[in-house]
Amino acid sequence: MTITSPGRPCAPGTAPPPGTRRPRRGSPAPPWWFAAPALLLFAFVVLIPSARGVYYAFTDWDGLSPGFSWVGTGNFTDLLGDPDARAAIGHTVLIAVAITVLQNGLGLLLALGVSSAIKTRNLLRVLLFAPAMITPIVTAYLWRNLLGPDGAVNALLGAVGLGALEQDWLGDPTLALWSVVTVIVWQYAGYSMVIFVAGLQSIPREVTEAAAVDGAGAVRRFWYVTRPLLAPAVTINLMLSIIGGIKLFDQVWALTGGGPGHATDTLSTLIYKDAFTLGEFGYSIALAVVLTLIVALASAGQYAFLSRREADIS
Repeated sequence: MTITSPGRPCAPGTAPPPGTRRPRRGSPAPPWWFAAPALLLFAFVVLIPSARGVYYAFTDWDGLSPGFSWVGTGNFTDLLGDPDARAAIGHTVLIAVAITVLQNGLGLLLALGVSSAIKTRNLLRVLLFAPAMITPIVTAYLWRNLLGPDGAVNALLGAVGLGALEQDWLGDPTLALWSVVTVIVWQYAGYSMVIFVAGLQSIPREVTEAAAVDGAGAVRRFWYVTRPLLAPAVTINLMLSIIGGIKLFDQVWALTGGGPGHATDTLSTLIYKDAFTLGEFGYSIALAVVLTLIVALASAGQYAFLSRREADIS
C-alpha cells in the first residue's frame, strides 16, 4: 500500500487514495488561427493603409492625379526648412505640455476636494465631469462666442469694472494659443478628476488614519502616503493628456482655424491645410509621419519613466 501525503503525487502505477484530487493538467492553448480573422481585418483596416500612407510621404502625390513621382526624402527636407512646420511642431509640444500640467494639476485638486466629507460631493462630481461629455466641436464653438471681442467674457469684465482687461482673446497672436489651452483644460479637467477619484478610493483608509495617528499633517499625509499610492492614476492621466494634446485638432480648428496667421497652428491643423487646401498630399503625409513619431516617442518614453517610478514605489 502506497501512502501519499496531501499535495504530493502518487507513486507511478498506483491510484490516488480516495478523497485526493488529481493534479490538473494545463489547459491547452487555443489554436492560433482563431485570431486569424481579427488579424486579417486589422491588417486590412490599419496596417495596409498605414504602410501605403508612409509610401506616399516619399512622393509628390496631389491626392487626385493617378500619377506621381518619387521624391525620396524631399518632403522631409522641405519640412525641416519650412518655418510654418517648425512653428507648428513648437505649438504642438507647448500645447501638449501645458495641457498635461494644468489639466492634471487642476484635476488632482478637484479630486481631493470632492473626495472630502462635504455633503454635495456627488453633485459636484457630476457637474465637474459634465463638460467632458460635451462634443469637442460644440464646446469650441461655445467658447469662440464667449471669447469674441463682443463676447460674454469681455462683457463680464466690463460689467465688474475691469474693462481694461478686455482682450481679443482669439484674435491676439500672443493670447490665442493660451486661450485654446484654457478651453481644453476647462473641458477635460473633470475627466482627469474622475480618474484621480478612483485612485483615491483605492487607497486603504487605514493607511492614512495610521499616518494621522502618528502626527502627520494633511500636507505630509498627501505627499508621503497619498501621492505614492496614486502612481497608477497619475500614469494613466499623464498618458491620456500628453497623447491627446499632441493630436489635438478639433478644438483648435473650431476656435481659431490655426490663426491668427499661424499663431495657433499645430501639426494636425497644418496637415489638414496642406492636404485639403493646398493639395500637397505627399507633404501633408510626411507631416503625419512626423506627428506619429512624436506621439510614439512621447508616449513610450513617458510610460517607461512612470512605470519605473511605480516599480520603485511598490
